[in-house]
Amino acid sequence: MFRKMRRFKQEISKEECIEILSNEKRGVLSVIGDDGYPYGLPLNHYYDKDKNCIYFHGAKEGHKVDAIKNNNKVSFCVFEKGVKRQDHWSYDVRSVIIFGKAQFIEDKDESIKISSNIWWRFNNDKKELEEEINHSASRVMCIKVDIEHMTGKKINES
Repeated sequence: MFRKMRRFKQEISKEECIEILSNEKRGVLSVIGDDGYPYGLPLNHYYDKDKNCIYFHGAKEGHKVDAIKNNNKVSFCVFEKGVKRQDHWSYDVRSVIIFGKAQFIEDKDESIKISSNIWWRFNNDKKELEEEINHSASRVMCIKVDIEHMTGKKINES
């Protein structure tokens, strides 16, 4: 069902993919948008290693939500900043692409937990988190993507 990676010599291990998903804070979620056009948007995420899934949070309505309601198949791409090669302009960069099916999290307590996990990746102020939950929790929709297929590769830009 999923294609094998064409440039297999550049493929990175599953462990490296998990490291990137766990350490990098942002990626691009791609969905099938209006009139069949692809729609990609940058999002903060949380990777749950135990459940092998990615979580996002955002508004309860909009293009992303409508697209997932129409077709829950998505992809998500994460890449790291990279390492500059010595004495050369180019960088070595590792990236991960996952494919999966998105589902909306309906349970409010679970949504708060997911949003909190995303929060802790950026901020460690518990008081601010509580204020944010009190202010925004009722307007937040969380999305879970179960990972069906994952590939990663190391790219040299030169």
